[in-house]
Amino acid sequence: MSAACHRGDSWTRNCETGAPCHDVLSAFRHTSADATQETVMKTVEVRHPLVQHKLGLMRRADNSTKTFRELSAEVATLLTYEATADLETEDAEVEGWAGTVRVRRIKGRKITLVPILRAGIGMLPGVLDLIPAAKVSVVGIKRDEDSLEAVPYYENLVGDMADRTALVLDPMLATGGTLIATVSMLKAAGASRIKGLFLVAAPEGLRALEAVHPDVEVYTASIDERLNEKGYILPGLGDAGDKIFGTRVD
Repeated sequence: MSAACHRGDSWTRNCETGAPCHDVLSAFRHTSADATQETVMKTVEVRHPLVQHKLGLMRRADNSTKTFRELSAEVATLLTYEATADLETEDAEVEGWAGTVRVRRIKGRKITLVPILRAGIGMLPGVLDLIPAAKVSVVGIKRDEDSLEAVPYYENLVGDMADRTALVLDPMLATGGTLIATVSMLKAAGASRIKGLFLVAAPEGLRALEAVHPDVEVYTASIDERLNEKGYILPGLGDAGDKIFGTRVD
């Protein structure tokens, strides 16, 4: 699956050849406040034709709940494929039809999925299609629409977080406040390897995340243009939670 970086002034391509670069597919560069060092947060914009086609369908304003929900899960599946490409594996043996066969399997306690309520639930089926045995941790963090601050209200995490890769699921990375609060919660529980999967992301949210948690990896179908004055992503997808669930939250 191919991926590439956003070609804006603040973005740099880490793989100049025509071949895919699987170590750092793209990165967001940010100069720290004291200007003494430049940090790099791994940020992958997945440019696979299927991802871009399905994302284009999602941008239609007249999508039904069924259509938007199905597309959310499908894009989530494709993002998961990209985000799990570097999972560590180990040798194992199984009994095949003709005797013992050496195989590869994922090493360790594997993965926990962390959908952020409520919209992140819409991506969960697509991720579980690829990782059906994954433990699911649930986080509830809502955004105050006046202050744009993240407000935690629910947490139910697996007990062995330190041994797992955490995949955070949320359709939108807008201001970054919700993701920052989620990552802080996961790190407090012992998580050290955290990746975020987003249908679309805003440059402002990426900057905010890197300033606090530069070790997090981000995988998205699109790095969109900007946020508007209300903190909504442009061109964005609209309210993903409302579209996935078919109900409005005021």
